[in-house]
Amino acid sequence: RGHFSRIQHGLQSISAGPVRTYADQVDADVTVIGSGPGGYVAAIKAAQLGFKTVCVEKNETLGGTCLNVGCIPSKALLNNSHLYHLAHGKDFASRGIEITGLRLNLEKMMEQKSGAVKALTGGIAHLFKQNKVTHVPGFGKITGKNQVTATKDDGSTQVINTKNILIATGSEVTPFQGITIDEDTVVSSTGALSLKQVPEKMVVIGAGVIGVELGSVWQRLGADVTAVEFLGHVGGLGIDMEISKNFQRILQKQGLKFKLNTKVTGATKKPDGKIDVACVFIISFEGKGTEYKIGKFPFAANSRAKTNADTDGLVKILSHKTTDRMLGAHILGAGAGEMVNEAALAMEYGASCEDVARVCHAHPTVSEAFREANLAASFGKAINF
Repeated sequence: RGHFSRIQHGLQSISAGPVRTYADQVDADVTVIGSGPGGYVAAIKAAQLGFKTVCVEKNETLGGTCLNVGCIPSKALLNNSHLYHLAHGKDFASRGIEITGLRLNLEKMMEQKSGAVKALTGGIAHLFKQNKVTHVPGFGKITGKNQVTATKDDGSTQVINTKNILIATGSEVTPFQGITIDEDTVVSSTGALSLKQVPEKMVVIGAGVIGVELGSVWQRLGADVTAVEFLGHVGGLGIDMEISKNFQRILQKQGLKFKLNTKVTGATKKPDGKIDVACVFIISFEGKGTEYKIGKFPFAANSRAKTNADTDGLVKILSHKTTDRMLGAHILGAGAGEMVNEAALAMEYGASCEDVARVCHAHPTVSEAFREANLAASFGKAINF
């Protein structure tokens, strides 16, 4: 008993200190920081080439911004809102499809979006296992010449000694002076993907690709949407002006509103919870263009687009004035995101517009408009327009 008492007395004098977690170490040939479209593809390819590969990701799921809170969920909402817009408007009725009792179940729409994201993020995890890529969760930080440390949410760390480091961390949203994002009434693009209800009114700051895409989603679902853009056109920097004007016309026909040449200077929340957005007009300047051959073909002259009753848009091809090599392609309209891959392939391998024009395209397809535009660029005139 006396011995036990001494032990008990001794324990009373011991003070508890914080628990230290010692870092594990992993050796690798290649360590990729970030698992977005750049990072996860690089990690898989490195592993396929025989390198011992580690991929560090700070978020719970793989895939980065694009897959989790970017292009994948936004495209799900874009497609579903498009279908709702067709059914809710006059489009379906004009095709002989009459619907009664149509209503929007936003919760179900969000579930479908989340299901698509979950399936694809799980697909990357499966590909990592299949290709023997080691996934290390945590915030990756370069802590030495050949060392990366991943810190988890609980504070524990894992050190990776590596021969090569590939940084694929993506980017962060730039803070907007005068506006505080609370993801409630003032939301980022991430928050705009998960709204609980369709807002009565919405102001989108920026009419570039992200602003127009998300703005059109909520406009189609019933919101009164106005996009405020610093530049004098929609579509962002680098867009062809003819395409931009046609794009704006199509969006305005759908109900989207624009304030161009306008800078947002601040936002104030009113007592009723609504937001007042302060704007000032600016002056835009246009630079000089470069001379080259142009070939155009409108979808209105394409047989498949006509039969689909989806004729808004066009294909515009730019070719070198002397060599006829394809220099660029602008496609506006239904299926543009799929059709543009033909242009990418042609440009990558230095094809001329005549090369493309001489390739037989399946009929009747919307892609025939791409061939016709190349005919116009190379020979001066299309066949069917």
